[in-house]
Amino acid sequence: MENMLHLAPSSQAQALALDRSSVFSREHVPPAVSAVTSLPVIDMSRSRDEVRRAILDAGMEFGFFLVVEHGIPEEVMRDMLEVCEEFFQLPAASKAYMYSEDSQRPNRIFSGTTYDTGGDKYWRDCLRLACPSSFPVGSGTRDDWPHTPQRLRGVVERFTALTRGLGVELLRLLFEAMGIRPDYFEGDISAGDVVLNVNHYPPCPSPEKTLGLPPHCDRNLITLLLQGSVYGLDVAYRGEWIKVEPMPGALVVNFGQQLEVVTNGLLKSVEHRVVTSSTLARTAVATFIMPTPDCLIGPSKEFLAGDKPPCYRTIRFGDFMRMYNTVKLGSSINQTTDLKNIQKKI
Repeated sequence: MENMLHLAPSSQAQALALDRSSVFSREHVPPAVSAVTSLPVIDMSRSRDEVRRAILDAGMEFGFFLVVEHGIPEEVMRDMLEVCEEFFQLPAASKAYMYSEDSQRPNRIFSGTTYDTGGDKYWRDCLRLACPSSFPVGSGTRDDWPHTPQRLRGVVERFTALTRGLGVELLRLLFEAMGIRPDYFEGDISAGDVVLNVNHYPPCPSPEKTLGLPPHCDRNLITLLLQGSVYGLDVAYRGEWIKVEPMPGALVVNFGQQLEVVTNGLLKSVEHRVVTSSTLARTAVATFIMPTPDCLIGPSKEFLAGDKPPCYRTIRFGDFMRMYNTVKLGSSINQTTDLKNIQKKI
């Protein structure tokens, strides 16, 4: 638990921030541009044709978008953020049983990033929770989830069920827009555990040189982010980082690398990062919809033709997660993943 940033006194936090493995030169942490270019906002209360076209357009241009009027009640999102903040405010002794540095443990708290970063450190504490995709609300709590705050399990169950439902509906709409059968993503390809990363970024003494998370692409199928009221997310777009300013009631959606593979590169998984603040703590909840470990992921036949051969190998999702686990901090921005080269090494 001594590695947890949010539990460190201010003097120790200063020392941690100045650790040479967590402080980077300015060329490695270029500032984001003001939101001159902003992510598309999709109002899901509009007609189905409009919504699915907007999702496809936003996905092809940015790989990211925001959704509003999505059907998840405001109080559910508010309760989720509040109970997660309450968890991080608990004294160390009340949550020490959840701490683990074992990346294979599905439910735990830890500090930094789960990627192999070559020793680089990042300014984040994380509560990670895994939930079976078929786990219905009210069916019972998970013994290996935190037992305090008392309402946490019920709040997380309800939020997870609704968020996964929204993610699956977005996938249906996306594939309808591309003329593919909308039930393509039912089954093993979306039936893995729903993984929640409750990311907590305490105030950082050196935000201009310290990142909350490195530039990376999500390895799953689709991600939905509840980002709270504090800015911290940047997205790569045309060689620059653009800020994603919080919007009340909105969820941020981005495509994972498995969606890039399935569409044979038509859709891209785009790099993003998290910056820190010297004055404000930030809590955000990322919901990852995952394939099952044994699910074979490869380009779908609907995206192949004589002049469009497969650009990616078909491999087990579990093997992909195990092999592709490295991010490297650099001065350049790779706007999209380099999955073709990565897969050659697998």
